Amino acid sequence: MDYFKKSIEEHKKTKGKIELLSKMSVKNKDDLSIAYTPGVAAPCLEIQKDVNLAFDLTSSKNTVAVISDGTAVLGLGDIGPIASLPVMEGKAILFKEFANVDAFPIVLDTKDTEEIIKTIKTIAPTFGGINLEDISAPRCFEIEERLKNELDIPIFHDDQHGTAIVLLAGLINGLKIVGKKKEEITIVVNGSGAAGIAITNLLNFYGVGNIIVCDSKGIISNNRDNLNSFKIKLLKTTNKKNLSGTVYDAIQGADVFVGVSKGDLLKAEDISTMNKDSMIFAMANPTPEIMPEEAIKGGAKIIATGRSDFPNQLNNVLVFPGIFKGALKAKCQITEEMKIAAAKVLAGVVKNPHEEYIIPSPFQKGVADLIAEEIVKLSK
Repeated sequence: MDYFKKSIEEHKKTKGKIELLSKMSVKNKDDLSIAYTPGVAAPCLEIQKDVNLAFDLTSSKNTVAVISDGTAVLGLGDIGPIASLPVMEGKAILFKEFANVDAFPIVLDTKDTEEIIKTIKTIAPTFGGINLEDISAPRCFEIEERLKNELDIPIFHDDQHGTAIVLLAGLINGLKIVGKKKEEITIVVNGSGAAGIAITNLLNFYGVGNIIVCDSKGIISNNRDNLNSFKIKLLKTTNKKNLSGTVYDAIQGADVFVGVSKGDLLKAEDISTMNKDSMIFAMANPTPEIMPEEAIKGGAKIIATGRSDFPNQLNNVLVFPGIFKGALKAKCQITEEMKIAAAKVLAGVVKNPHEEYIIPSPFQKGVADLIAEEIVKLSK
């Protein structure tokens, strides 16, 4: 199927992907008087006395805002807020389909960090949680951190943490198959944007032995003088031997390659320089850093990509519906411990992992509920 052509046809037919449905019936005078005036004054006055009652008397407890400025959309880059709207609508339907969470797409016509933070804080009373989406690095780090500190509802940048969690789940099962220990492996992360930095931080929190991060200029090391503050901070926990060079230098003798960068980066001969039974997580879309057959030719034991037409699809939809379902119920921020727990739950869904099955299918039933239960448990 030509998915691009078919997608245009379906979007034209449906005029977008979401609609608003009412939960209350408005069929007669009594219905109208209960749903709206005069009856609606009663819940308003109750909430005025205690704002926490909004979670019982309005839709806010189960409602998430999917917010983007359109600056880092999928593999398309900075396409602007309006062009990003189909993606945000898509995210909204995934929330509904996989976790029965109501989500609304909101795109902001500004790239100003302070303006974005102020706008989200201003509209926050409508929602039970905020899902930040497709906001470019490094602004996304400050936006998320500030909002977590200044709002009392869950804030989650899925490009960062959803990607990191699903990657970690795949790694947990991959290590079982190749018989290696997390404390003894070297992982090369290629890409130091939102996803790359979040992956590195979570892998470090998980206790991975050695992590080397590369950007477009090569290995991030103390020998470089062109690093921003976020990359400098990475050096506190990565590249323990202070290696310099290119990504091709970095992967020599490494156990795992994680790509959140660009397609067609590696060849079979590059993979052959890695340790035996190497694992490749090539997540660039739509073209991964290396195609699976090429990675196998180079000796890779396990290959995962972001694509649905290959085994081991690393798809964030396995993560964010359950994360938010649990966080909304517990009304809590999402901690590093919760992210690790979510990855372990996700890995545990795969009862008998093998080379072509290290991660559940996005359509595996019950995953969101299992993750949500773990989030609620850890919030107490």
